[in-house]
Amino acid sequence: MKKTLKYNLIWLALIVGCYFILFMLYNLGIIDLFLDNAIVNIGINVILAVGLNLIIGYSGQFSLGHAGFMAIGAYAGAILGMQLPTYGGFFLGMLAGVVISGVVALAVGIPTLRLKGDYLAIATLGVAEIIRILIVNMDGITNGPAGIFGIPQYTTWEMVFAFAALTILIVVNFIHSGPGRAVLSVREDEIAAESMGVNTTKYKVMAFVIGAMTASVAGTLFAGYKQSVFPGDYGFMKSVDILIIVVFGGMGSTTGAVLAAIVLGVMNTLLQDTGSLRMIIYALALIVIMIFKPGGLLGTWEFSVKRLFHKFTKKGADADASVDR
Repeated sequence: MKKTLKYNLIWLALIVGCYFILFMLYNLGIIDLFLDNAIVNIGINVILAVGLNLIIGYSGQFSLGHAGFMAIGAYAGAILGMQLPTYGGFFLGMLAGVVISGVVALAVGIPTLRLKGDYLAIATLGVAEIIRILIVNMDGITNGPAGIFGIPQYTTWEMVFAFAALTILIVVNFIHSGPGRAVLSVREDEIAAESMGVNTTKYKVMAFVIGAMTASVAGTLFAGYKQSVFPGDYGFMKSVDILIIVVFGGMGSTTGAVLAAIVLGVMNTLLQDTGSLRMIIYALALIVIMIFKPGGLLGTWEFSVKRLFHKFTKKGADADASVDR
């Protein structure tokens, strides 16, 4: 327990260090509104990719329903943020979206996560489309296909940074916990895990619910920054965009998901002026990575505070031993 607390404190120190670097860049005027938009979108994509990576990379379940849960969070935040135009109303909407997404993921996950491969992908895609169609047809609450305009800009880069860091810490700690190890065993060999007494459905659903909740948080932040929500923003292609980030970084690597979100975000920003050519260059970059690094940028490699800490303590011990000699 003490060691876990120590590692979390090191993580916290790294996060605070990154925050102050960004803070200084903002205060010095180096980061303008254009770069601020890129940073916020990268942060939101980090939350989405880390959550989806928990489902696909760690539990081994192929899901295409992430956009649906993102839509729930976006609309919950938008509706309550408009009715109660304060940060309290916005965060209440975020909480409502997380709860609704968790309940929906639980209700959907128990029957569908018994499926595998393509069947599971089709089932989760169907769930996302059902959510989108319900949003379109609930005119009295969601304003239907027209969406919702004029949402106060609640989301800031600081808020996105804080939630991205919190999401990473939650997922990393979950993976290194007992339930997280059970989730990994399901990914490696579901039959073997079940034969050892692991309730595979329970742990698959657990990972699915956590991933859905993180997507809802990202959706609320997205709505609070964009100041509008439309059903078309949360279609099939949005789920594919998030999936690309996970595959690009390496399935089963939280570090890879974060790195891929940053790399692809920077690439999109640099290619803004190239028009339609941007998508061709973007696609070619993805193809090159998949050819030469089929496992993604980092594969299953993970940055480990524990390993780094042990490395430095070992060097210190070796240096002390050499002095004693």
